[in-house]
Amino acid sequence: MAELNGKRLVLGVTGGIAAYKAAELARLFVKDGAEVHVVLTHSGAQFVTPATFQALTGKPAWSDLWDARMPDNMAHIDLSRGADAIVVAPASADFLAKLAHGLADDLLSTLCLARDCPLIVAPAMNRQMWESPATQRNKSQLLQDGVTVLGPASGEQACGESGMGRMLEAADIHDAVVGFFQPKVLAGRRVLLTAGPTFEALDAVRGLTNLSSGKMGFALARAARDAGAEVTLVCGPVAQPAPAGVARVDVTNAQEMHAAVMQRAAACDIFIGVAAVADFRPAEPVQEKIKKEGKPLQITLAPNPDILAEVAARPKAPFCVGFAAESRDLEKYAEGKRQKKKLALVVGNLVKDGLGGDSNAVVLFDDRGRHPLGPAPKIEIARGIVAHIGAMLAGNGGE
Repeated sequence: MAELNGKRLVLGVTGGIAAYKAAELARLFVKDGAEVHVVLTHSGAQFVTPATFQALTGKPAWSDLWDARMPDNMAHIDLSRGADAIVVAPASADFLAKLAHGLADDLLSTLCLARDCPLIVAPAMNRQMWESPATQRNKSQLLQDGVTVLGPASGEQACGESGMGRMLEAADIHDAVVGFFQPKVLAGRRVLLTAGPTFEALDAVRGLTNLSSGKMGFALARAARDAGAEVTLVCGPVAQPAPAGVARVDVTNAQEMHAAVMQRAAACDIFIGVAAVADFRPAEPVQEKIKKEGKPLQITLAPNPDILAEVAARPKAPFCVGFAAESRDLEKYAEGKRQKKKLALVVGNLVKDGLGGDSNAVVLFDDRGRHPLGPAPKIEIARGIVAHIGAMLAGNGGE
């Protein structure tokens, strides 16, 4: 799936050790179908050479405002015309200051000033430089001017210190740029999701769980974020990182997930119950490891709370979306779940089609009938689900 297919991007690279990440970012953009034109500042070219970017993009890399390769010596105009966005990564403190004050003394700053397309910057600098009042004023001015600022992140820095100022990883910037181009059908909405399995302890080392990987829930969190929503993700025990910009709440068992959801349910506009929550838990978990004694073990199970049904039954319930993973009779059980719990939408899938994998095939069930999606990668399925939710909220029933 080439999510940037047909997009024309200008990738600006300024001076800083994080410039090495720009090479990976260029590769990811090209791999995802974009046409990429790289523009380096003089300092940026000290860290990664133009030849590297030319090899990665298949296009000449630019740095000189007076480059004679451009027929009319108008690189600062021609490079940005027809571009879908300019992405500057890394964006140094000096370059942010130039942008904030409208300075244009090299090719990259000049084409940013002369652009008629969106500008996205990924800052990278020492933590004191990022925290300095001047940089914070410049960031505020850029946001006010409509520039999209990605990051920075907190972490170890080349200077040996640790703190805010580290550039986002190339994959995170790539995903954010892809998200930038998505329709904002959930703009202003607050979305609460659950994802992953739950683990119901039997003793100190064993428990009841399932094969859910959390991938579908995490893909939906990313798709909702890309659609403009403020997203909170309550997830069971999974190892994958949450999408950038998504608030994450980690829980282990169904009762913890229930508590985390109910604490936040009143503040959300949309609730999506993707998690494979265990229906039962051991009624009396043992604190120590149960020793094998060569005879059958009897376990009494107690029902877990039905999180989705409880949220849907609230006096001022949010728009509720349920998931139904079935081994057979998908339509019967998924539509039955929707009717029983009075849900606006149920996403049904057969276990064999998606549980634990990277792709999925689902059927959406609502008042208007059934709407199949896929098979496709889970992020593509997630975008389809979000588009359907947006259409339902807009009043056209998802059609």
